[in-house]
Amino acid sequence: MTPLALPRTPSFRLHGKSALVVGASSGIGRAAAVALAEAGAKVTLAARSAEKLEETVESLRRIGLIATSLSLDVEDVHATERTIAASAPFDILVNSAGLARHGPALETTPVDFDAVMGINVRGAYFVTRAVAKRLIEAKAPGSLINISSQMAHVGGIDRAVYSATKHAVEGFTKSMAIEWGKFGVRVNTICPTFIRTPLAEQTFANPDRVRWIEEKIKLGRVGELEDIMGPVTFLASDAAAMITGSALMVDGGWTAD
Repeated sequence: MTPLALPRTPSFRLHGKSALVVGASSGIGRAAAVALAEAGAKVTLAARSAEKLEETVESLRRIGLIATSLSLDVEDVHATERTIAASAPFDILVNSAGLARHGPALETTPVDFDAVMGINVRGAYFVTRAVAKRLIEAKAPGSLINISSQMAHVGGIDRAVYSATKHAVEGFTKSMAIEWGKFGVRVNTICPTFIRTPLAEQTFANPDRVRWIEEKIKLGRVGELEDIMGPVTFLASDAAAMITGSALMVDGGWTAD
């Protein structure tokens, strides 16, 4: 009997790949950097201050993983573009740089609006474009991942500005995916629910907000950093080779209603 030609699962491993993780000094960005390094990628951890990254970089190196640090401020679009243009193409981007200034919509100030938009939309847009440009110039495929939010698909109390920025990220991600698919450059988002990070401390300190969160998350718990690491590795890998222009919900069922 002739044996069946069975399909084989594409690899989740990232050996030989280089990754840039922006906003890697803490929280989701740091977790993403660890996940990609554990999967075999050579990871560049980027944030405004490279000094803040050194502890993570050294910890990764101590367990035999490849990591370097890079000073990068996505608010400075021109400097960001120059830095990435001068680097070898990155096969993987995880853009986790973000800012939240929550409050009632009636109390939003132009200063806060511009600050959040400047990082979450303008910064994210141009760092994604810069990495894609290098890949396209090199005729190389790649996987670009923007850390979005469940708030990109719903609204939330005190989150008019933040939600607006994440809706915008979903919009430009889809459009970039359409434009760059012919070059083999995939662009997707990951949309977490509330994750225990320094960015969420203010929310978790408010009992009313905690009750609201617990009512909305169907799995009955808030997210942990580990909940993001698998999805990041998946979208970066060949296992997700046919996925682009998509939003991967990591929200415990919040948006299932």
